[in-house]
Amino acid sequence: MIPSYFIAHGAPSLALEQNEYTAFLKQLASELPKPRAIVLFSAHWESREQQISGAESYDTIYDFSGFQKELYEVQYPASGDSAIASEIQDLFRQENIAAGIDTVRGLDHGAWVVLRLLYPAADIPVIALSVNRHLSNAEQYRIGKALSSLREKHILMIGSGGTVHNLRRLEWGGSSRVNDWALQFDSWLEDKLTAWDLEALFQYDRLAPFAREAVPTPEHFIPLLLAMGTGDPNRRASLSHRSYQYGSLSLSCWKFE
Repeated sequence: MIPSYFIAHGAPSLALEQNEYTAFLKQLASELPKPRAIVLFSAHWESREQQISGAESYDTIYDFSGFQKELYEVQYPASGDSAIASEIQDLFRQENIAAGIDTVRGLDHGAWVVLRLLYPAADIPVIALSVNRHLSNAEQYRIGKALSSLREKHILMIGSGGTVHNLRRLEWGGSSRVNDWALQFDSWLEDKLTAWDLEALFQYDRLAPFAREAVPTPEHFIPLLLAMGTGDPNRRASLSHRSYQYGSLSLSCWKFE
């Protein structure tokens, strides 16, 4: 059964960078057997009802501003797979999770930044999924769990977001120093993920140190719980990579088997 992953997408400019994290992602793809398709939850696609992309092809969405000109010229011309989208909708229906299919939306940077680093040829079908910040953490996990059987069909499941993602606390000057509050939050998270401590994780916003600083709004944290849910059958979590940019922006990758 193919592993699933939570992958931090960092700032949009990550797509053009060459650093420790981008090198890790490129190497990760080379170590995995080529998946039949990729199902990706993006922090940058929010909806009240679960949405599934049923597009046959995607435009590249530039849902950011103020970055270098080259970034707005990046294309990721992935194809979709409407049959897998329908299969996902059926899996949700079996768990009484309402879900619709969107046939027009393109890929936002939460999706294409990660995918371009993993699979630059854009030759693997992609099915993007939305996140809903209005659900409980237990419900987020349940959504991921509903799709765990896709891993048996050689479909790569990815949650794309960020564990420490507070844009107001970023230090853009390029310092290599990492803020202690970010380290403390990620350390707590590592302990709970490796122990598969759902009781604590579902209350991270109340129990984790510096949770308000690390997660001022939940949309970037939610994909971690969704990806974790896809690993529910075996409940094995391991940290594959963690580094930081701008003082606190966590670039982490978690593997669920």
